[in-house]
Amino acid sequence: MKKNKNIYWAATIVVTLIMIFSIYKIYTPAYQHFGFPLYFRTELVIAKIIGLMALLLPQVPLRVKEWAYAGFGIVIISASIAHFCSGDPLINVFEPFIWLVILAISYNYLLRLPKAQSAAR
Repeated sequence: MKKNKNIYWAATIVVTLIMIFSIYKIYTPAYQHFGFPLYFRTELVIAKIIGLMALLLPQVPLRVKEWAYAGFGIVIISASIAHFCSGDPLINVFEPFIWLVILAISYNYLLRLPKAQSAAR
């Protein structure tokens, strides 16, 4: 039981740090070569902040947390596609899938927590 909780929080903290880093980095010149308009980058930042609040706040219902995980999954897959389409090296194209695996681990262990199991019933 404690092992599941520790793995969940470790993976969730990694996801949180990656999302915070991407929020910071989205307005740097490193993201300009993707050609995203400023309004879209702002929408991504707001969505990521809301998603992080959904993941980290304990009083948020499981269904909302699941939508946050789905949103982050879409963002991560879209990041890989953006790297590919902008001609970035293959390491940049496949790196987001590492974060996708960690996101999946976080979600999987969320469902193993007793609180989530009782909410799913």
